[in-house]
Amino acid sequence: MYFLGLDIGSSSTKVSVLDAKTGKSVAATNFPKTELAIQAPQAGFAEQSPETWWECIKSACQELFTNADFDPQQIEAIGISYQMHGLVCVDKNQQVLRPAIIWCDSRAVEIGEQAFNRIGQDKCLTHLLNSPGNFTASKLKWVKDNQAEIYSQIDKIMLPGDFIAMKLTGEINTTSSGLSEGMLWDFETGDIAELLTEDYGFAKSLIPNLVPSFGDQGQVSETAAKALGLRSGIKVTYRGGDQPNNALSLNVMEPGEVAATAGTSGVIYAVTDKNAFDPKSRVNTFQHVSHTEENPRNGVLLCVNGTGRLYSWVRSLLNVGNGEISYPALNAFADDVEIGADGLVLHPFGNGAERVLQNKNIGGHIRGVDFNRHHLGHIVRGAQEGIVFALKYGFDVLKEMGVSSDLVRAGKGNMFLSPIFVDAFVNSCETSVELYDTDGADGAARGAGFGLGYYTNRQEMFNGLSILESYQPDNQKVDQYANAYQNWKKYLEL
Repeated sequence: MYFLGLDIGSSSTKVSVLDAKTGKSVAATNFPKTELAIQAPQAGFAEQSPETWWECIKSACQELFTNADFDPQQIEAIGISYQMHGLVCVDKNQQVLRPAIIWCDSRAVEIGEQAFNRIGQDKCLTHLLNSPGNFTASKLKWVKDNQAEIYSQIDKIMLPGDFIAMKLTGEINTTSSGLSEGMLWDFETGDIAELLTEDYGFAKSLIPNLVPSFGDQGQVSETAAKALGLRSGIKVTYRGGDQPNNALSLNVMEPGEVAATAGTSGVIYAVTDKNAFDPKSRVNTFQHVSHTEENPRNGVLLCVNGTGRLYSWVRSLLNVGNGEISYPALNAFADDVEIGADGLVLHPFGNGAERVLQNKNIGGHIRGVDFNRHHLGHIVRGAQEGIVFALKYGFDVLKEMGVSSDLVRAGKGNMFLSPIFVDAFVNSCETSVELYDTDGADGAARGAGFGLGYYTNRQEMFNGLSILESYQPDNQKVDQYANAYQNWKKYLEL
């Protein structure tokens, strides 16, 4: 028996097949091999075609199932992980009405701020645990205000993972965890957030029916099965936003456990059993996928939009006319550069409004450049340290809320492949780090097994999850990074 995990990101779609018995991935791939384009028709906009995500899944499955060492007909359940906070609009025929407004789009910042003040900050924070901000509900209000003809045709709104589930099953549904990430869930009433839907003038009928994060969410249709090379009737049994799912993939399920990721965006995600919130909404609380009424579980999420995006931008500048420079080769430029990059500072805030900066869009910066001292290696180290320092800035907010930890788990991928990044993270945040052999698609496949009922407890679910490396802070380096962080923070203009 096998489980299929789909991880729909803004850069690519990852697919993994998990052996149910061993808990190990037997095959994995991603598509496309280069980063997916993000369309920006205006400054601050970020859009992608939902149909492109489906095409990526079909291409990845074709690659994975052709000449496979396993039988795809033995896949029994599918789990979905997806980029959070997006907005997909479809009509009554399940046809997409406009490109998806994705997570890093900034167009609705002012709409959310106005609602925060209009409804009342205390009421929003106690019911939504956040400001309405730049999340899915505010993006829909932008469509309502600016594209009335399109809005009038909307039958249902969806998050990206809901759209993929629709393509698989033909059914439109969502989860309470998903609604919480869109500011459409009321933590006080345990239902759709009417205080915001009424303020924005949305009909509740636009919101799909609820299904549990783990459990029966529909069956693969004959049309979808033929497109993917699967058999019809396979159950979709798990769905989670990419950061709750990343936490799940790392066995971060209970209060006091913390996960991190550093892909296009960088995230620290801490699980709590409290309805915790930051009065300034610099970090955000959502319902975790492990939540039940008997055992409430929320995830407090710190996000920096431009982490890996800053590093890929640096790499792209070097690749112009010079062929492809790999990330390991890029890292090597900084091997001999001391901690602090000799005063060179980079701020990774060039990928839209940043929640950790209270939804300000201050742009990316390079500061303290000395033409006689600084070279490419300083830029490489400065970029990696700048990403870490932005995460530390938010990590300190988590500490203020009492939901941080002295151990962070992460998958060994993306920025965590860089020794410079790991060293800076461990010693700046003063926390131990464990790196695991897992990713979002692997986590989605595990979630599918749990949702199907094959795994009945946490121990069974994470059988086969292996730790690859662990790191602890070095007191001498802690002091060095603390000095470098203060220099970085000095240039931060809010």
